[in-house]
Amino acid sequence: MSKASITTPNATPEVPTPANPRSRVILASMIGTTIEFYDFYVYATAAVLVFPRLFFPEGDPTVALLSSFAVFGAAMVARPLGAIFYGHLGDRKGRKTTLVASLMTMGIATFLIGFLPTYHQVGWWAPLFLVIFRLAQGFALGGEWSGAALVATENAPKGKRAWYGTFPQLGAPLGYIVANGLFILISVLQPANGGVNEQFLAWGWRVPFWFSIIMVIVGVIVRLKLVESTAFSSTVSKGAVRKVPLGTVLRNNWRELILGTFFMLATYVLFYLMTTFVLSYGTNAPDAALSGLGYDRTTFILMSIFGVVFFGIFTLLSGPWADKWGRRRTLIWVTLAIVVFGLLFVPLLDGGLVGVLALLVVGFSLMGMTFGPMGALLPELFPTNVRYTGSGVSYNVSSILGAAVAPFIAVALWSAGGGSPFWVGVYLSVMALITLVSLLVSTETKDVDMEK
Repeated sequence: MSKASITTPNATPEVPTPANPRSRVILASMIGTTIEFYDFYVYATAAVLVFPRLFFPEGDPTVALLSSFAVFGAAMVARPLGAIFYGHLGDRKGRKTTLVASLMTMGIATFLIGFLPTYHQVGWWAPLFLVIFRLAQGFALGGEWSGAALVATENAPKGKRAWYGTFPQLGAPLGYIVANGLFILISVLQPANGGVNEQFLAWGWRVPFWFSIIMVIVGVIVRLKLVESTAFSSTVSKGAVRKVPLGTVLRNNWRELILGTFFMLATYVLFYLMTTFVLSYGTNAPDAALSGLGYDRTTFILMSIFGVVFFGIFTLLSGPWADKWGRRRTLIWVTLAIVVFGLLFVPLLDGGLVGVLALLVVGFSLMGMTFGPMGALLPELFPTNVRYTGSGVSYNVSSILGAAVAPFIAVALWSAGGGSPFWVGVYLSVMALITLVSLLVSTETKDVDMEK
């Protein structure tokens, strides 16, 4: 017997170290989504405060606002296409390269929006290029979220998958705070004197778009240090990589695809009502064509940031809850709460400063509780060799049914209600009921083996 073949019976077996250290997993999954959502929020804020004046100035104010929101929704339409494209790459070539590519696409598109000429300078070319870059943003975000969620969940310790899955979700509130904080800083440096600040309209609004390139460079550096998860590497070594992941998903996992889409519906509607409609309602004048609360823009954004802090807190708290009680049970109770919350829109918004703050705190807290567990739930629905595609398509098709049309429907219902937000709240409750039904007919995924 050779010396090399001798074994020591009492030797302690070597425990393999994780492919990616915990700190790297958390940072890489969180920083990318923070940047992606920062870019999206920069546009969302500009869509309310700037773009109706600079890119859609003709017609009445309602038409201008709807046109701006239509461009906002265009990105949501591009997201499923991005999910298919990046999902294909992610399931065939790996998570790391795909995540770097999606981040760079989003960052470059956002950076270039900051250089666009306005309608008054080049006519219809201005909104055309705005739409093109907005589509690029949506296309990139379609591949970003699922990849970040997979980095987190495929590298998570046993029993902590939902908690790890909340870190990419945390990018949403962090991105909101950074983006709107920059707008506030610019507004403070360029105060309006009885009207709209001309410097802000001329160039101040562009600064947050330019700033994104710095964040992208940081994100790319962090992600280049990642190595592939054991789950994906094992799939490659077994020869289980699919030539066309989308075809496999549609053929073998169509039920999970549909369920995942409707799981996200209430989350998306709540998300965009709280970040776009509520901002419009809060800052519109009481005597405007669409009457609002008449708050100063900076004041209301500060109030929103206060609410988003609770978004972040409850996003993190939702992970341990979902690990302990299960994803399905946790989300059923949260979705029931969203149904009730939708019916409280009018009394809360009519309740003065205290009522508005209560709406922001409760709404964003519910947002955290419903959004957090999705980072684990959607990836758990699909096997490793189609997980990037399956989770990404579910997440982003839901963006069309929820996020893409939510701002437009909200403005229409706001108008139909004569300036009252009552029907907007009812709309949220109905969408939450649809999500509730999908959860009730589903099964728990907490104990799914992510290696299979």
